[in-house]
Amino acid sequence: MPVGHIDLRVAGLAAAEAFYDRLLPQLGYTERFHSDTWKVWAAAKDQYFAVTQSDAHTPNESRIAFVVGSREEVDAVAELVGVAAKEMPYGPGYYAVFFDDPSGNRLEVYIRP
Repeated sequence: MPVGHIDLRVAGLAAAEAFYDRLLPQLGYTERFHSDTWKVWAAAKDQYFAVTQSDAHTPNESRIAFVVGSREEVDAVAELVGVAAKEMPYGPGYYAVFFDDPSGNRLEVYIRP
């Protein structure tokens, strides 16, 4: 079953909005439902990615991973964030890019054929 929504805490809302406004449309989150305190992107009915500022935010070892349909999509995100994609030993053809958002939250975009 797909994840319905992710509510992510960030250290700075303006920096997060600028970052995710570039990243999330490449992953299919093209609709926006922003307010003063929440920035929300939607990919499909009932699939949302939202960020809000938390003064107590500290990054940790958690990672949010987005699956895509091709190596080219992984490479496009890698170019966007300025990090090289690479083959991983998690299974045949697993290809991913790993990076952090401006608040230090760990992210991954991958394909596993």
